[in-house]
Amino acid sequence: MKKVKILTILSAIILITMVAFCGVYTQYQNRMENKVKEYSYAMDLKGAREIRLKVDESTETIIKDSEGKIVENEEDLTDEQIAEKGYVKEEKAKNSEEIKNAENYNISKEIIEKRLKELKVQNYIIKLDEQTGDILIEIPENDSTDSIISSLTSTGKFEIVDSQTGEVLIDNKDIKTSNVLYGASSESSNSGTNIYLNIEFTKEGAKKLEEVSNQYLKTEDTTKSDNEEQEDNNSENEEVQAETSDAKEKKITMKIDGQEIMSTNFDEPIKTGKLQLSVGKASKEEETLKKYAEQANNMAVIIKTGNIPVVYELEENKYILSDILKDELIIAEYILAAIIVIALIILSIKYKFSGVLGAFSYIGFAGLLLLTIRYTNVVISIEGLFGIVLSLILNYVLVRKLVINAKNENNKTYKQIYKDFFIKIIPIIIMIITFSLTEWIPISSLGMVMFWGIMLIAIYNSIVTRSLMQVALDKRIGGNDNNEKNRS
Repeated sequence: MKKVKILTILSAIILITMVAFCGVYTQYQNRMENKVKEYSYAMDLKGAREIRLKVDESTETIIKDSEGKIVENEEDLTDEQIAEKGYVKEEKAKNSEEIKNAENYNISKEIIEKRLKELKVQNYIIKLDEQTGDILIEIPENDSTDSIISSLTSTGKFEIVDSQTGEVLIDNKDIKTSNVLYGASSESSNSGTNIYLNIEFTKEGAKKLEEVSNQYLKTEDTTKSDNEEQEDNNSENEEVQAETSDAKEKKITMKIDGQEIMSTNFDEPIKTGKLQLSVGKASKEEETLKKYAEQANNMAVIIKTGNIPVVYELEENKYILSDILKDELIIAEYILAAIIVIALIILSIKYKFSGVLGAFSYIGFAGLLLLTIRYTNVVISIEGLFGIVLSLILNYVLVRKLVINAKNENNKTYKQIYKDFFIKIIPIIIMIITFSLTEWIPISSLGMVMFWGIMLIAIYNSIVTRSLMQVALDKRIGGNDNNEKNRS
């Protein structure tokens, strides 16, 4: 029974160690992909992307009719058509002089910072020049960086307009919040998952949405007209029916920053105050769904955080290398690994069977700590690396105490060993809690790494190391009993 117990524990330790240090690889398309989550590195280790947003000083051409209203789809008009219709061209600054002030610059900075938080960017730097309005941003470099930048540079002007007249029906002030929803496709149970952009409206916005959805309903006449167009081969009749359809069918167009998201009408009035828009098509592919979810989340964040009052242009977008080279980190890892191996060899030689079991337990702790840091999304900075080293040192101290206790004749209870150990590190625990609550990434990283390190030291050793040391203790006591019998 004891052999089964020890073999089970050792097998679990080996498995954890293999996953933590080697990974779990599965075939994806034509390559092997590691399914174990990557570490989240701070900018001082992985490098950063530096973005400079400059107040846009350019102008845009607008066309107005005789009543002074802006003409939609003006890019389709030639100069001759503009003259014939009596339209007038005007050059309009994207940012008027009234907009360019410190108050609007600060509002813009606050909205961009909200977007960074909504996009789960944990480690960033944002600075504002109140004189020029320029905003400097540094964010970590990863696979989502380019997508995040596109969300930061968007003004976020959301509009629902009449497709024909361009009349604004709903805008940012009518929106309460927005988020991403997942749902099974209604077409077929086997078609996969749909990603939805869910927009929730304010009380007044919900009333407007209900009115708009009533005005822009699909009609039976429109459907009938479409069917007749497909069946009728007479081109003259088709043109008449198409004109009739266009006259009857009213559509709305949704826009962000003047760019059309979609043009549609409604199957029925919307009375819930919520509008759900499908992003992409239903899919079972993890990568495809991830791409759709990222697109939907970016739009949700832009809509949710509101309209930036100042129009910015991306003046600078550059990658800043980390001060710590990758080779330097690898060398440091090898040195640390060598020190740990030497310490465990000494532990095994000096304390024999209990030392070997302690060494196995220690290796399992190291692997579990690294996996925990990965899956709790702890951002690792240089200070965080120091936290990992400190956690490994503290665990070695406790394991060694337990090994010595199992080897010696005069035993202390496990409760006594734990009590003595944790009383001595109370100042460290207080420091860890304080550091974990700070927002400054270098200190927060140290605190969070140490927090999970101390938690694992307490839980892991009370279960795994204690069980292994009990096996060593039982063997030692059994051996002593046999020796006494032989002597007698």
